[in-house]
Amino acid sequence: MQTAYFNGEFIPREDVRVSPDDRGFLFSDGVYEVLRSYGGRLFEVQKHVDRLAYSLAGMRIRGVTASDLVPVFEELLVRNDLAGADALVYLQVTRGAAPRTHRHPDPPVPPTVYAYAWAFSPDHSPEGGSRAITVPDQRWARCDIKTVALIPNCLANQDASDAAAVEAIFVRDGVALEGTHTNLFAVFRGRVRTAPLTNYILPGVTRAVVLDLCQQAGFEVAEEPIFADELCHADEVFVVGTTAEVTPIIDLDGRAIGTGRPGPFSLQLLERLRDLARGG
Repeated sequence: MQTAYFNGEFIPREDVRVSPDDRGFLFSDGVYEVLRSYGGRLFEVQKHVDRLAYSLAGMRIRGVTASDLVPVFEELLVRNDLAGADALVYLQVTRGAAPRTHRHPDPPVPPTVYAYAWAFSPDHSPEGGSRAITVPDQRWARCDIKTVALIPNCLANQDASDAAAVEAIFVRDGVALEGTHTNLFAVFRGRVRTAPLTNYILPGVTRAVVLDLCQQAGFEVAEEPIFADELCHADEVFVVGTTAEVTPIIDLDGRAIGTGRPGPFSLQLLERLRDLARGG
């Protein structure tokens, strides 16, 4: 039986009950985080905590201190026999249950806090390379907040699945920004590029780690816009994320990228990321 954390208690996951008046259910009024554990070791937990605090502040959800949840994540791994396993931990915080009005409850109500953990193994091997498609970016303009309002992401990811691809890359005003659950990188003549942090992309934890790994490896790096019509001319394209790690994209919209095989930059970064995650 899986154990979850719900509003201050560890209980069987099947016993979790969310009010129909919860604003997460009614308005997608909430935020979330997904953390990865390698061999029972939470990866970059402080970066996730910092981003959670940023998202909570951006949504003006009060009553939760992000750093106080770290012991919860660790306890979930223990209680679900995942202390030595590769796993994922999911956390969601909503504004709580209140009568349905568009304005925030006044006075504020207690937020709803829910988390659980499960064993994780990727459904594809990053080393082999993957296909992706591009789609128009129809999301709202605060993509920097990790909100649970993910319908545009889900629809775009389904389009990718229908096209036998693993990811869809959002394009806004001709600029390729990020994937539905990943950040985007491309290599042009030995120079690694990724979109700068703005309100139009999520400040990915793995994105920050990969930028550090690029510098450690001596790669030239630039945070600058990548135009969609440039991507087909890139030497390498790859996406990064908690579950994607570093995934080379070898085919975009039916056109081969570079040699049509995973390139040396992405493969080296994948190796370095895994070494770091497993304490190497």
